[in-house]
Amino acid sequence: MTLVAATSRFFRLYILSPEAFIVCIVLLVLYNSLTHVKPIWQVVQKAKVKLQLKWRGQKNVANIDGESPDDKTKASWQLRRENVAIYAIQGRRPHMEDRFNVVNDFEHTNTSIYGIFDGHGGEFAADFTEKTLFKCLMVRLLKIALGEETEDISGMITEEMLEVDKELLQLAKANLEISGTTALVALIKNGILTVANVGDSRGVICDKEGKMLPLSFDHKPQQLKERKRIRQAGGFISFNGVWRVAGVLATSRALGDYPLKDKNLVIAEPDILTFDLSDLQPQFMILATDGLWDCFSSEEAVEYIKERLNEPHFGAKSLVLQAYYRGSVDNITVMVVNFKLKQVSSFGMNDW
Repeated sequence: MTLVAATSRFFRLYILSPEAFIVCIVLLVLYNSLTHVKPIWQVVQKAKVKLQLKWRGQKNVANIDGESPDDKTKASWQLRRENVAIYAIQGRRPHMEDRFNVVNDFEHTNTSIYGIFDGHGGEFAADFTEKTLFKCLMVRLLKIALGEETEDISGMITEEMLEVDKELLQLAKANLEISGTTALVALIKNGILTVANVGDSRGVICDKEGKMLPLSFDHKPQQLKERKRIRQAGGFISFNGVWRVAGVLATSRALGDYPLKDKNLVIAEPDILTFDLSDLQPQFMILATDGLWDCFSSEEAVEYIKERLNEPHFGAKSLVLQAYYRGSVDNITVMVVNFKLKQVSSFGMNDW
């Protein structure tokens, strides 16, 4: 028997046989299940969560697979609406996990809402929180306008943030989704600015004298109050480039992050500050994710925008690009609210 004939016979008997084909299929399925392809049971879980979102009116709001609904080829996102401008870039990160939202003069209730959300560990938490929180806040504002409940803006925002976090955790556990997000929300109603913060996104304002006034304070694990709370919950913080909760998370408060929520190592309770805009008579407000604050101090950012407020994006684009050029390695999102272009009907500041 020639070598060619022997080789051909070997392939027919052992390589191309039905038994060999079946063995290959079984091995491939096992490999895919144990490595990069998601098992069938996890696909079923995702389908279940999608149905839950659909019945809750959230279909196509949050992408269950953790992928951005935006065009994957885009490296920047921008928005200009009345007196608000936002500019965001993916930067040096492989995925864009920042989200933002704006509602100006909601249903003629003298109320406007601005939000910045910085996701980590995936996009699901930021995507879900941005859409769901704004929707819930608007429902509550309508109830206040209709006289169905008393007006308590700080209490309302706190309740809705905690409720959204509860819903997010339920969906995350069902979907094996470990992502989380910061939340920085500024609500202006009848000239009163209420700022709620969870995490290390930051808000600042430029008052009538051109000075910086902080609107929020970062939640960092090394802060005395946060470190004490984490240790009382049985956790620890460690330094790995920056201080991290359990050696993992660089912010001590967030929505989502269910593995760290079980023992309250991370919490979603916001800190809330209130300001009377008729007293401050501000020039502008900046809300931004920590991709900016890694490279700019609060005072530097205010001074930078003061010189560029007449630009098409009120300086937001210039500030984002400058942070990128300075070496920021995170997603960067900056929102600038230009009060010099305020509409009295939007903010209810007739005393200005």
